[in-house]
Amino acid sequence: MAPYEMLITVFGGSGFVGRHVVRALAERGYRVRAAVRRPDLAGHLQPLGIVGQIHAVQANVRYPDSVQAAVRGSDAVVNLVGILFERGRQKFSAVQDEGAGHVAAAAAAIGARLVHMSAIGANKNGPPGYAVTKARGEAAVLAASASATILRPSIVFGPEDNFFNRFAAMARAAPALPLIGGGKTRFQPVFAGDVASAVLEAVEGRARPGAIYELGGPHVHTFRALMEFVLKTVERRRALVPIPFAVAKAMATITQFLPNPPLTPGQVELLKRDNVVSEAAIREKRSFEGLGIAPTALEAIVPAYLWRFRRSGQFRGRVA
Repeated sequence: MAPYEMLITVFGGSGFVGRHVVRALAERGYRVRAAVRRPDLAGHLQPLGIVGQIHAVQANVRYPDSVQAAVRGSDAVVNLVGILFERGRQKFSAVQDEGAGHVAAAAAAIGARLVHMSAIGANKNGPPGYAVTKARGEAAVLAASASATILRPSIVFGPEDNFFNRFAAMARAAPALPLIGGGKTRFQPVFAGDVASAVLEAVEGRARPGAIYELGGPHVHTFRALMEFVLKTVERRRALVPIPFAVAKAMATITQFLPNPPLTPGQVELLKRDNVVSEAAIREKRSFEGLGIAPTALEAIVPAYLWRFRRSGQFRGRVA
């Protein structure tokens, strides 16, 4: 079957990673159905393909009926839905655990190939919240569809990311940047476009059925090194202040109630563990290497969108 004859449903297609995935699928010639909670806010997806190639429909992974309607007629299903903090009915368990199971069951019922995005921090034995529900979601996916492919990226960067942009904005306004836990936690930042390429490989059947792939960039960086990189890129001089985990957690108990919290207690817990590709995944080629993808270094991408946080904008200026 030619790509233009195949329909791929992407849950969370209007989000940060979602738009990269939709673009990759559209460029390959697939018809794309973006299953999102607010189709009226997904108009930015239309220019990523030709007329009529991308269509947004309403769906909420918390409601099985809407999920089943969204996958109807699909040849493959991609689930990118996840949350960083809880609000209202958007609970970790409802979205990342039960919701993942709803998508997997719906895909299995119609015989569609399934690609599910989790996170390297997934941990069934971790503290309640983000990491545990990510792990439970993986289990629910494999229970419903044993041939599904699961992708676990490290922190994802790109023009709309919530990591480098957040700290660059903080550096513009604050006299210092926090180093939670002393800034020793290790990360392996991965480009959103590379994650989209991994999704495409899995959709086209070039990933091992039932395997969990861990996706990380070409280099491992400590949190301190990443903050130093941000300051150098935006040309700002700011103090880097170590904050013990206990103090950070106490602060997070307050900031978690903000509309878009900069830190939650669960995120503090996640920072106690390195967020890098495991030795087992490297050894068994359950990484970018196993998918034939050469990951992009953050130095090649991030400066191209953090320039707006410089005092001199796109022009080189003195360090402030």
